[in-house]
Amino acid sequence: MDDRQRQGLADAELANHPTVYAADALKDQVVVVSGGAGGIGRAISWLFARLGAHVVLVGRDQGKLDALVAGLTGHNLKASAHAADIRKPDAVNALFDAVWVGHDRLDILINSAGGQFPQPAIDFSINGWNAVINTNLNGTWYMMQAAAQRWRDRKHPGSIVNIVVVTTHGLYGIAHTIAARSGVIGLSRAVAVEWAPLNIRVNCVAPGAIETEGWNVYAKEARATYPRSNPMMRAGSPWDIAEACVYLAGPSGKFITGETLTVDGGGQLWGETWTTGKPEYFGDEKG
Repeated sequence: MDDRQRQGLADAELANHPTVYAADALKDQVVVVSGGAGGIGRAISWLFARLGAHVVLVGRDQGKLDALVAGLTGHNLKASAHAADIRKPDAVNALFDAVWVGHDRLDILINSAGGQFPQPAIDFSINGWNAVINTNLNGTWYMMQAAAQRWRDRKHPGSIVNIVVVTTHGLYGIAHTIAARSGVIGLSRAVAVEWAPLNIRVNCVAPGAIETEGWNVYAKEARATYPRSNPMMRAGSPWDIAEACVYLAGPSGKFITGETLTVDGGGQLWGETWTTGKPEYFGDEKG
């Protein structure tokens, strides 16, 4: 089965997946989803569109974005695509200008774009470190600021949800993204206060072991342990993250800002997760 066939099956499941939310919960709202064609971003895009929003998908691969738009509109849902590199402020500003020209509003921003590669931190190259920081921290900030500036200037309320990772327990082998996502969490807490008088809310969702195609970058032995990385002894799904985003971004979260909602099956209370496999130098201690 090729990637296109797999995505087709995934979309068919997402189009019909049960949800706790009413079909018109986000009627007529406009939502920007960065990383919208990825595993978690894809589920978010489907759910928000199914709840009545017009979803603007953002990513670097126009073909993947267009294919998802076709899937959404084929189910009579509202969606459009805008290819942009979130690491480039000019591209981000052009994106938000286009959203306002096309829709005359923006209600919600979901920052789901990001990426990392598993590697012991001691071996990170400068380019590898910068690539992760530029996407996961800088790119997220450019999106947040561009959205907030336009909400402020138009006196329009807004809600931001940033997809991060669980930074409060043992998650090893991706120290660069721990650094970046910790920065996003701290940033979100700070601007949640600064922007509250502007009627802009800012929150984060921290997924634990969520099974997506992104797992394939991790070592086989590491992937085998992920379902046991939490006391529920199973992996979560992108749909779990999508529903958490709706809770925070929508009317249900109207009195929530500056928070990080952890969706990890209790994993942050449980133990350690090695994305690279545990290094050999963690052998038996002799005293």
